[in-house]
Amino acid sequence: MTISSFDCSDTDLTGKSILITGGTGSFGKMMLKHILANHKPRKVIVFARGEYNHYLLQNMLTEEQLQLVRFFIGDVRDQDRLVMAMRGVDIVIHAAAQKQVPLAEYNPFECIRTNVIGAENIVQASIRAGVKQVIALSTDKAVNPINLYGASKLASDKIFVAANALASGTGTRFAVVRYGNVLGSRGSVIPFFRKLLKEGSDFLPVTDPRMTRFWITLEQAVAFTMSCLPAMRGGEIFVPKIPSMRIVDLVEAMAPGIEARHVGIRPGEKLHEIMITEHSAPRTFDMDDRFVIDPDWSFWDREPHSSDGYPAMPEGFEYTSDKNDSWMSVADLQAVLKNIPEAGD
Repeated sequence: MTISSFDCSDTDLTGKSILITGGTGSFGKMMLKHILANHKPRKVIVFARGEYNHYLLQNMLTEEQLQLVRFFIGDVRDQDRLVMAMRGVDIVIHAAAQKQVPLAEYNPFECIRTNVIGAENIVQASIRAGVKQVIALSTDKAVNPINLYGASKLASDKIFVAANALASGTGTRFAVVRYGNVLGSRGSVIPFFRKLLKEGSDFLPVTDPRMTRFWITLEQAVAFTMSCLPAMRGGEIFVPKIPSMRIVDLVEAMAPGIEARHVGIRPGEKLHEIMITEHSAPRTFDMDDRFVIDPDWSFWDREPHSSDGYPAMPEGFEYTSDKNDSWMSVADLQAVLKNIPEAGD
């Protein structure tokens, strides 16, 4: 099977000003590329702290594209800088995060400052600047977390959902998109495996042969996020229906016949991932190509997504990578790998 295409044709950014935090990362660059290719925004603000990455991104754009893009050096830890960057902004896409599990465990304060305090700063700055829509990126690791990265993203999700109460009467709305591992993104396993193979390794390390993961391509993550903008009412979490895969199948797809050497699960790593828990099932609705989790309580007079006729999930429903209805085969993975740049970014 292949990862389904998410239809974002209903999203209209004509004349809109969009700010992307973490805009020089894998997702941010793909989002910028998508917006410039498919929409006519008033401007797109790339917000990130790395000066050199801004420079590299500038050199990737045409002169015509550069007329629409603004490069803001800044950190989500700095609320005042965010407010300045958000002046006149209609939509914020919050992709900035510290994502490396082992580094987060070793540097907990830094992880919290970016992922949790940074989330609060996005909320406060968006309300102060009068932003209309904010979509924050989350991860399956935020559900029943066992590592600090996941716990920090759970806290972030809670902040963005509750932010709709703080913004009552201002017109600012917040929502979350949650998905699994992004194939080929910077820091993911595919660039790591490719590096080992290039160096002549005769094996690829696998933490556990039973391990499964949700997978989505970078392009699909961007399309899914964009498609959630017209659907959001505030306070919900959107979860795409995406396939699972076995890590041993990824090894076979990348290097047929090579040894998958079992090295044991790393601290803070799960055998399987989960995106919707049994606890959330009563508030989860099936929107055909995605699920939507409504908040525990209403922050204002808003209709639940059930009012659109979407069915609620049954009691006991869970969405986990090991019990998924959709799976990627070795052949599916090989087809996807052909479209992932060697650099992995």
